[in-house]
Amino acid sequence: MTGQRTPQMERGRIAPRELDSLLATGPFSVALRAAIRARGLGLERIQYRLKRRGVPVSLATLSHWQSGRCRPERPGSLAALRYLEEVLEVPDGALLRLLALEDRRQGVAHASQ
Repeated sequence: MTGQRTPQMERGRIAPRELDSLLATGPFSVALRAAIRARGLGLERIQYRLKRRGVPVSLATLSHWQSGRCRPERPGSLAALRYLEEVLEVPDGALLRLLALEDRRQGVAHASQ
């Protein structure tokens, strides 16, 4: 997947099979955005649910993660992913695995240059 929006994403609906594929291959930001749309929650609602679990994450941070402007890297942010996966009802570890996958891809790209 190139990170481009698919027809389902444009309409605000994500086919379960497409979400599964994005969660398996990434990139992280596209998979996160798809999971948010599939769940049908706004960022404010997600923030509220995370805060209820004792995990404060700002709206700006959630927005940056889903847009690809930045990604979770600090220990607290990485720990928050577990709760974000619960809120979004995606498999445990799915988002964290995508970050690791991207790190490995970056390592391969840097090693080959």
